[in-house]
Amino acid sequence: MKSLNEDLKTGQFKQIYLLYGEEAYLKKQYRDRFVKAMVSEGDTMNYAYYEGKNTNPREVIDLAETMPFFAERRLIVMENTGFFKSSVPELAEYLKEIPQTSFLIFVEEEIDKRSKLYKAVKDRGRIVELKRQDEKTLVRWILGMVKKENQNMTESAARYFLDKVGNDMENIQKELEKLFCYCLNHTEITVADIDAICTTQITNHIFDMVDAVANKEQKKALDYYYDLLTLKEPPMRILYLLTRQFRILMEIKEMEKQGTPSKEMASKAGIMPFLVGKYRTQAQAFSAKELRQIVEAGVQTEENVKTGRMGDVLSVELFLVQYSRKKPKVS
Repeated sequence: MKSLNEDLKTGQFKQIYLLYGEEAYLKKQYRDRFVKAMVSEGDTMNYAYYEGKNTNPREVIDLAETMPFFAERRLIVMENTGFFKSSVPELAEYLKEIPQTSFLIFVEEEIDKRSKLYKAVKDRGRIVELKRQDEKTLVRWILGMVKKENQNMTESAARYFLDKVGNDMENIQKELEKLFCYCLNHTEITVADIDAICTTQITNHIFDMVDAVANKEQKKALDYYYDLLTLKEPPMRILYLLTRQFRILMEIKEMEKQGTPSKEMASKAGIMPFLVGKYRTQAQAFSAKELRQIVEAGVQTEENVKTGRMGDVLSVELFLVQYSRKKPKVS
């Protein structure tokens, strides 16, 4: 991101940019900032936007060949085209000889670094991955936005807010806007305010469900499930997230046994580094054998639903009942 900010600050733009990664908010922000900096507002003659997998590379090439109309440059933005996952040799070849007056910005979620197009962009432009941000960065960002609204929030409240709404920056912004409106009549945003107005992410509900299963609190586990059903969450999505959670716990437990550092654990398990401690604590409630059995049961439950042997709502309910049941005491 430092290189992007430098380009925007100096106005010395690369001819081709590829912005990719899972943080949609940052991709959108940088895309819009570059468009604003590179073409005049309302200049529809020298700006074109393409979106989706139906984007025609030949059309893009033809447009890039067209001289800008009374302007320094022509800008073409392409988003979620899938070009970096499929074969578009004509576009990759064209980038080697693109006119100096044409500039391209690609915005993608997934890319293949082995593709010819990726290599062509790397040779001629700038490639930046926009990942999910770490807890420290997000807390600083949240507190900065709170300050802009002339309100106050403690760092511990910001961490609580982040834990509740998740680490997606677009969702964080939406939830903050709700908070700002709710707290118009007072300047200190508290945990009580956060609980009153902010929506808990489904992943947090899943975490709580797994906690209930670990503690053999069957009623609580089922209550969380019914709450999610009330929120119109599909049973199969709930099952998928539950199974995924138990699979992550299984991986964390195995890595802990091997003495894997926390940062590496986060990377391999696909979770945020600041969540590793919570996952390690939760994993301690299960044996490795139990976790494997639960993951296998989740896969089998999904198979039972897909083949019509069981209904989706009941199948997940039985899954939770089975693994949150208190074991009978051996006399």
